[in-house]
Amino acid sequence: MDTIVDDTGSRLARRIRLEREARGWSLADLAARAGVAKATISKIEREEASPTAVVLVRVSAAFGLTLAGLLLRAEGDGDRLSRAGDQPEWRDPATGYLRRQVFRHADHPVELVEVTLPAGRSVTLPAESYVHIRQIVWVRSGVLTIREGDGERRLEVGDALGFGPPADTTFANETDAPATYVVALARS
Repeated sequence: MDTIVDDTGSRLARRIRLEREARGWSLADLAARAGVAKATISKIEREEASPTAVVLVRVSAAFGLTLAGLLLRAEGDGDRLSRAGDQPEWRDPATGYLRRQVFRHADHPVELVEVTLPAGRSVTLPAESYVHIRQIVWVRSGVLTIREGDGERRLEVGDALGFGPPADTTFANETDAPATYVVALARS
């Protein structure tokens, strides 16, 4: 699993299985709730495949969690101080998108995530991933195009966008350089 930056992949596989079993769900139950193939979930749990961002968002939503919440549970809750060297990173095997969990704690309503989206890449996340959160994206470098529902916005360095009602959302880097952005999430 060369797409995992650290041992987050193994922890994530164990956490998905634990969350599924804690609910008394079979692989088929989780697959149906997440809209993901049963074989895919089985391979992820056995660490034979590294999940994409879209798959993780769907699985997280099926559990009633955000992607950050699932990743945090995989990593353990930890201290309220989030040291740079301890912030877990995960790379999407489909796009090369690198996600760093800057801050997340169970007793705090705000999460911070830093994402680096490689040049010429995009990721589309389903509307259900935004049902229980409010989100703001702040571009730190590069240019990011966001397609939210029927609308499209081009964000440049320093620009920020607050998301509206849940909609399928595409984050696209249509340039020749990486784009880095910070996502602030508040659970609703």
